[in-house]
Amino acid sequence: MFIGHFAVGFAAKKFAPKSSLAVLLAAPLFLDILWPIFLVLGWEHVRIFPGITRYNDLDLYDFPWSHSLLMSIIWATVFALIYDRLTHYRPGVIAVWIGVVSHWVLDFVSHRPDMPLYPGGGPHLGLGLWNSVPATMIVEIAMLAIGVYLYASCTRAKDRVGTYAFVSYVVVLLLLYISDRFDSGTPPTVSAILWCGIIAEIVLLGWPWWFDKHREAVFQPVS
Repeated sequence: MFIGHFAVGFAAKKFAPKSSLAVLLAAPLFLDILWPIFLVLGWEHVRIFPGITRYNDLDLYDFPWSHSLLMSIIWATVFALIYDRLTHYRPGVIAVWIGVVSHWVLDFVSHRPDMPLYPGGGPHLGLGLWNSVPATMIVEIAMLAIGVYLYASCTRAKDRVGTYAFVSYVVVLLLLYISDRFDSGTPPTVSAILWCGIIAEIVLLGWPWWFDKHREAVFQPVS
C-alpha cells in the first residue's frame, strides 16, 4: 500500500477533527517511517527481486521489528500514549492507535505471504493483492477518493492556502502513485529506495501540517 495508507489518515479527520492531519497521516504511515531507519541500523533487511510480485520488486524477507502484527500493536500503543500525554484528546488517541495498526492490515491485504505476526519466527501472511496491478490501483485510488471526500466533508478552507495547497497535495499523491507504476523500472539499489523514501516522508507529512492549519472543522468537535 501507498496512497491507501494516506486514505486512512484523511478519513480519520472525520473522527478526530481537532487532531492535526499531519499526525493522522503519520499514524498509518508510522511503520514505513520506522522501516528505513531500521534498515540503516541493520536491524531489518530487504533485497530487490524483479518480478517477485507484479506490483513491487522488493523481497521484504526480514522486517519484523517494524512490520509484524505484534510490533504494530506495540508501536500503536506507544504512539497513542505519547499523543495522549501531549494532547489529552481521546478521539485523536483512538484514531492514532487504529491508524498505526491499520498499516499491518492493509499490508496483509497487499503483500505476498511475507507479513510476520511477531519477531523471531512464526507464520508469515499476505493475501497478495500486489499480484494484480489493476486491482491494486483500483483499490488504492478508491480508498484515497473516499478518504479525501471524508476530510473535505468535515473541514473547510479558511483561505486560499487551505484550498489550493490541499488540492495540489492530493494531485501530487496521485501523480506520484501513477508515475511510479508507469514511468519507473526496477529500483537501482536499496539505498536509493531508502533515501527517496525518507525525503518523501518529510515532505508528505510537512505539507498537510501546513494546509490543515488553514482549514477548520465544519461542525463543533466532540471533546
